[in-house]
Amino acid sequence: MTDQTNPKDLIRCSWAGTDELYIKYHDEEWGKEVHDDHTLFEFLILESAQAGLSWITILRRREGYRKAFANFDVQKVAAFTDEDVERLMHDEGIIRNRLKILAAINNAKLFIGIQKEFGSFDKYLYSFMPDGKPIVNHSHKIPATSPESDAISKDMKKRGFKFFGSTICYAHMQATGMVNDHIPDCSFK
Repeated sequence: MTDQTNPKDLIRCSWAGTDELYIKYHDEEWGKEVHDDHTLFEFLILESAQAGLSWITILRRREGYRKAFANFDVQKVAAFTDEDVERLMHDEGIIRNRLKILAAINNAKLFIGIQKEFGSFDKYLYSFMPDGKPIVNHSHKIPATSPESDAISKDMKKRGFKFFGSTICYAHMQATGMVNDHIPDCSFK
């Protein structure tokens, strides 16, 4: 059986716009549940790097981040040295912000600590979710934060995480499907 859907008939959330990279991200990743710690760490790095910037800026550098941050291997990133920081400061494939680079290394170490404490970073995150389940909004009004993102970011800040306030946390939740904010008539919800 072949799909008879005309691509022009597909409806997307308006934020996806016309940029092919944004469209692919919207259609294939945004709002899709992820329970793999490796991917959760990837988005922790990417979302933290995004602080103060547009998401498309980070998406366009995603492969640069993958190369620069050891394919998002949390153990390797946690072991980065001062020499790695200097290497990253000269890497044109990423945002060369020393504080964000240092935060990525710091956050990797804390991520590992949470894995040890909770069994996985995923279990930690979902301990904040109602009934341990994702939230499905499907509303035309997409919030920037939620009570859950407030609680997660507050706890993470207390643990020492950097560049992970409530707005960044909520974006991480959307990216990893902890929250599904696709509009009601979106073809990809």
